[in-house]
Amino acid sequence: MQPAAIRDAIATAARTGVALPDGIGKLTATGYIPDAVVTPHFFCGEYTVDFDKAMNRSLDEVELTCRVLVSRADDRSAQAILDGMLAGKGPASLKRAIEDARGAPGEYALGGLADDLHVVRMQGYRWYEHQGTQYVGAELVIRIIGEG
Repeated sequence: MQPAAIRDAIATAARTGVALPDGIGKLTATGYIPDAVVTPHFFCGEYTVDFDKAMNRSLDEVELTCRVLVSRADDRSAQAILDGMLAGKGPASLKRAIEDARGAPGEYALGGLADDLHVVRMQGYRWYEHQGTQYVGAELVIRIIGEG
């Protein structure tokens, strides 16, 4: 599996698959940790690999931690926007948008970059500081499997 290509494909799935309420703007997304963010922003962060989960380099397992940050101009409305993106389903759901990139049954995920992926948990719902600015945000952990 190619880490940069996988992170970019997940960011693209988030950016194109999330529909935010009118007046919010579009979700921006990057497959890397950005210097600065335009909110709301989703990015791929920490990336760990468990190599050789099957013999002869036939399977690696990746755990990718992604963050979503929302402006804190109004605490209540920012958290309402974040909650919509953290929901398990719905037009603003990051989980739904990312898992839609799994493809149809029998197809490889992320356009052939991985065997499969699954958004396994949300964690860290809190204030984040990024480049000196405070945002409300959370992390999504994605498990990805594919050929080593």
